[in-house]
Amino acid sequence: MSKIIIIGAGAMGSAFALPCLDNNHDVNIIGTHLENEFIDNLKRNKNFHSGLNTQIPEGIKIFKFEKFNELLKSNVDLVVLGVSSKGIEWVADQLSQFYKADNLPNLLMLTKGLSIYENKYELLVDKLKRLLSYKGISKTNISAVGGPCLATGLANRVHSSIVIANKEIQTAKKIANMLNTSYYHTSYSDDINGVEVSAAIKNIFSMAVGAAKGLCSTNASDAIREKNYLNTASALIKQSIYEMEIFVEHLKGKKETVKGLAGLGDLYVSSGGGRNAKMGSYIGEGLTFLKAKKTKMEKVTVEGADLAIEIGKKVKEDFDNKKLPLMLGMINAIVEDKKLDLDWESFR
Repeated sequence: MSKIIIIGAGAMGSAFALPCLDNNHDVNIIGTHLENEFIDNLKRNKNFHSGLNTQIPEGIKIFKFEKFNELLKSNVDLVVLGVSSKGIEWVADQLSQFYKADNLPNLLMLTKGLSIYENKYELLVDKLKRLLSYKGISKTNISAVGGPCLATGLANRVHSSIVIANKEIQTAKKIANMLNTSYYHTSYSDDINGVEVSAAIKNIFSMAVGAAKGLCSTNASDAIREKNYLNTASALIKQSIYEMEIFVEHLKGKKETVKGLAGLGDLYVSSGGGRNAKMGSYIGEGLTFLKAKKTKMEKVTVEGADLAIEIGKKVKEDFDNKKLPLMLGMINAIVEDKKLDLDWESFR
C-alpha cells in the first residue's frame, strides 16, 4: 500500500482517486485554497460530487487546504496534481514551502497543457521543474498521464485506458502498475514529449472536429447536416492526426505516439463531446469565438481556446498555412476572433 495525495478536488482529481482506492492505497484528496466551500458542500451532501454527479467512496479521505502541511508530514509515495494548467505556479509555490532541496516525492500530473517561455514551447512538466528549481528544489521526478479518459466515466469505473509517461521508463512502469485495475488499464512510455504535446494540442483539434456539422455544407438543411456531417468529421480527424504528427515531431516527440492513446485515442473522446467540441460546434455554425464564449459558454473553461491563445503567435512563426492549415485555421479563428475559414485545398 502506498500513500497517495491528490491536490485538487475537481472532477478529474476526484475520479482518479477511484483506481487508487481500488488498489488498496491510502488515498487523500486535498482541495486547493479555492475549493473550501466546494468541499464543505460535498461533505454536507454525503460526499456527493456535483461535478461527477456521483458519490465519492468513504475510503477516499477529502480535506480542505488548511490540512495541506499536516498531510505531507508523513511519508508520501506519490503526489498527484489535479489542478488546472493555470494552477501550476501555485502548486510549485505550495510544494516548495513544504519540501526542501531533494526530498520531493514522485509527482504525477493529470494536468494537460503547453505554454510559451522565452519564445519557446514548454511542456507543463518542464514548467513545473523550472519553477521548483527557482525555489531550490533541483531534483524532481515528474510523470504525466495521457489518454482518452473522461472523469465521469472513470468515476463510474467504466473501462478506460491511459498511458503514464516519464523519461525514466522504470518510474513510468512503477506508477502504471500502482494504478492498474480491472477497469483502469494502464500502459507506460518514455516519450513524455510526445504524450504531453499530443494531450495538449488535441484540444485545439477537438474544436475543429466539433465544427464538422457546421462546416459539412453551406447549402444543406440542418436536418441533412445532422445526418451526414460524419463525412466531414472523418476528414477533419484524418487531417488532425497528420498535423499532430508534424507538431509532435517538431517538439521532439515520437510520431508514433500520436496514433496511440494520448493522441488519436484522446482526440476521439474529446471531439465526441465535451467543452472543446461544443465550442467548435458554435464556431462551425458561424459564431466568432468571443460571441460564442459570451453567449453560450461564458463561465466554462475551453482548454483548446486557451491553448490557441497561449501558443498561437509562436505556431504562426514556426509554420505556414501549407504545413498546418487546420491548426492555423483554428488558431486564427480564436486569436483574431473571426469566422472559421479553412483552407481545404492545403489538406493532405
